[in-house]
Amino acid sequence: MVKAMQRSLAAAAVLGALGATLYAPGAATAAGKADPMIAGGKYLVTIAGCNDCHTPGYAESEGKTPEKDWLTGDILGWRGPWGTTYPVNLRLYMQRMTEAQWVKAAHALKARPPMPAVNVRAMKDQDLKAIYRYIKHLGPAGNEAPIYLPPDKTPNPPFVQFPRLPK
Repeated sequence: MVKAMQRSLAAAAVLGALGATLYAPGAATAAGKADPMIAGGKYLVTIAGCNDCHTPGYAESEGKTPEKDWLTGDILGWRGPWGTTYPVNLRLYMQRMTEAQWVKAAHALKARPPMPAVNVRAMKDQDLKAIYRYIKHLGPAGNEAPIYLPPDKTPNPPFVQFPRLPK
């Protein structure tokens, strides 16, 4: 009985260590597959609509933009009473921070419209980590997006004009 318990504990320890290795950031599984967090991050980026703004031409192509071009920011401005905002190049943005810094920044995110900052702030740490790992996995690409313009500055085209809402 004691020997059986010792074997069970030893087996559990080996499996636990193996599991920690298989699912560590950037680690490959025994079958050579990528970190499952990366696949989860791709899924979240897709269903959360990140590509709709942060990937040029994604919405117009109905999602047929090659993955190598995803999340590189855009020159399409979003103009409204807040000024003009541009979708950040997330591939370059993530290069400047650690996973922990990203999670902290995401939970405190303040952004101008149309960025759904409230949705990002509500994400669980595990989801934010998966998004981070996916974007880091893509690697840096593209150029920085144009900088924010205050409401009194007219942006260069192209831009989407939001109406001023009645009070």
